[in-house]
Amino acid sequence: MDFTEKESFNFNDLVEIMKFLRAPNGCPWDRVQTHESIRSNFIEETYEVIEAIDNKDSELLKEELGDVLLQVVFHSEMSAEENEFDINDVINGICKKLVVRHPHVFGDVKAENSEEALKSWDNVKMTSKSQKKQSEAMVSVSKALPSLMRATKIQQKASKVGFDWVNANEALDKVVEETDELKDAINSGDCNLQSEELGDLLFSVVNVSRFLNIDSEKALYDACDKFTDRFKHLEELAEKRGIDIKTASIDELNSLWDEVKK
Repeated sequence: MDFTEKESFNFNDLVEIMKFLRAPNGCPWDRVQTHESIRSNFIEETYEVIEAIDNKDSELLKEELGDVLLQVVFHSEMSAEENEFDINDVINGICKKLVVRHPHVFGDVKAENSEEALKSWDNVKMTSKSQKKQSEAMVSVSKALPSLMRATKIQQKASKVGFDWVNANEALDKVVEETDELKDAINSGDCNLQSEELGDLLFSVVNVSRFLNIDSEKALYDACDKFTDRFKHLEELAEKRGIDIKTASIDELNSLWDEVKK
């Protein structure tokens, strides 16, 4: 098939193009790739989708979703070449999962709102994965997730069996407690203990964000943007006043920072 003559493509065309690229007479780069070699590509493309969503850019979102879909087809084709599974097996699996995990839609389970629907999903998920204990559900949370996101999911699973704080203020008290313990660890000079206590502090902060219904990952993302923007203005202000920030004292920099914040 001459793909250069086509003006409109569908999903089957994407699958065929990927097969062609991986064929002996295809692309030298595509042919030598493995699941491991393009692992980071999948992560990168996913974050680019998130950026398009954050920017409310529908055209960019369409493009980036295509890049993610390409990764799915790419990995499926490599597995098909090893007679493990192909793209149809992937589609069959997710369709079956959607039907099984929505008994409140395709079965006789009742769910009057989104919370009940989510509870139904979680119950079916644990059953399908033969998880009888909540700790098993925690262990199943992917370790490849960003740590703030992983912490949120683990805390949510603990909360489902009642192991949780009563409110955000209680969770915040724990942050204060963990901060004091980190201070003690710093004073002790024990690097391993410092790392452990810092982890506990971060985990506690995620608890607070969860009670406030704030995505901790997004909150930190926004904080990074805010810091970068303020530092840019600090540099501009320093330049206007003939201050070299590389040689300026910390007091001078803090003074400029306070002005930028105001």
